Amino acid sequence: MSRRSVGKLPRRYCFALNPYPSERVSQCPKCRKRMHSRKFPLLIHIQEWGWLILGKTCKYCAKCEFIVAHKHELEAELMYAFTKMQPDVIGNDYTVIGTMDRKHWKQGIEGNVTKDSMLDHAADFKSVGDLVIEPARWSSDHE
Repeated sequence: MSRRSVGKLPRRYCFALNPYPSERVSQCPKCRKRMHSRKFPLLIHIQEWGWLILGKTCKYCAKCEFIVAHKHELEAELMYAFTKMQPDVIGNDYTVIGTMDRKHWKQGIEGNVTKDSMLDHAADFKSVGDLVIEPARWSSDHE
């Protein structure tokens, strides 16, 4: 069963949140190649508030089109933004839906974007998930 799209652009990128503050992602979980930092305009839906576009630097694998955002950094930026805008929203559930066209995002920074036009220039993620760390195992020849 396919999920319904929010954005009007074709689905793009795979996305994962890294829930481990002490673990940094340097290799792509899919291809094991080195990931690079890149800024993305993330489309986020916040419960009982609505849509937000947040420019966030994430780890990115161009080969796999895979984006990894560190959850604690994302939540810190959301908390900072809502401390000024609407403090009662802090702590509400949120969902990272996709990305927005960079040109349209920059127009939104200037305040020239409506909700409808925002979604017209947004692309949902192909897939979304969380990263899971599998601990290394120690082994020995001795019994």
